[in-house]
Amino acid sequence: MKRILLVKISSMGDIIHNMPLIHDLKTRYPEAQIDWVVEEAFADLAKLNPLISQVIPVALRRWKKALFSIKTWSEFFAFRRALQAARYDAILDTQGLIKSALLTRLANGVSYGRNAQSARERLAGFLYHYPICVSHELHAVIRNRRGGSLALNYSIDETRPVYDIELSQIELSFEIPPNFIIVFHSTARDGKHWPTQYWVELGQQLNEHGFCIALPWGNKTEKNRAELIASQLANAVVLPKLSIVQLAKLTSFAKAAIGLDTGLTHIAVVLDVPTLAIFTDTHIWQAGTHPSSTGRAITIGGKPAKPTVNEAILAFNGLNIQL
Repeated sequence: MKRILLVKISSMGDIIHNMPLIHDLKTRYPEAQIDWVVEEAFADLAKLNPLISQVIPVALRRWKKALFSIKTWSEFFAFRRALQAARYDAILDTQGLIKSALLTRLANGVSYGRNAQSARERLAGFLYHYPICVSHELHAVIRNRRGGSLALNYSIDETRPVYDIELSQIELSFEIPPNFIIVFHSTARDGKHWPTQYWVELGQQLNEHGFCIALPWGNKTEKNRAELIASQLANAVVLPKLSIVQLAKLTSFAKAAIGLDTGLTHIAVVLDVPTLAIFTDTHIWQAGTHPSSTGRAITIGGKPAKPTVNEAILAFNGLNIQL
């Protein structure tokens, strides 16, 4: 194997859950060049993995909003040229969607992906040269890793994922709060949210133990929620708007992270920051925190559940965070 292409285009959590597969591939094929097709919004996140040789951004989300634009098609053909510039010994689609499967067919090389029985979208399973079966009843990290091992016939230790994130090149231009816990209070889907008042009550208890609450945001709605929470806390800061990689860098300095089922929570886990994940509309077995051998993480709740503040405090205490 001299060149391997990964196709995992989104979302943020899925990008993180794909990282251990890259470590497996580089361990099995240390001389191989590994490239990655990823949605443009997550390209910088993928580039944090030093084992990746080339990130090839794709803009499917943006293109579908302007299908008849000359600019859209110009960008698409430029993407296709970049994708087809090399021939790959293996193309691994770990997304299992029709759109990701079609991207594997655009690339030059032999493609592998989940078969019709195990792909997220059944039709995708008919588009690969070599479909494989990877059970749905597995955590996302294990599904990705097992897919690679089955496709290319190597063995893995499924208990010890390695994520290989490098942040030394990322700079922050503001003062980092002391003794802070970063709270990822927002997510893309309403069903995954935790009541705002619960965040306030949790923050008040953490304030009493000497912790500052740092609240990031990505849009106006999230900023309003952050400001509402901060307004009711004695020690809280609403952060400036940050990119994903800047948030990752800041998170690496946190005493702990508390968050919903969002990619940012999984980034904290990857960075070995002690993490409490609060799930309300996702199965824990499917996408709960999956730390490395040196990480500490606890996931509470799970579909369908809405953990109480007391349950969150008890779980947080289990992380044994010290000022």
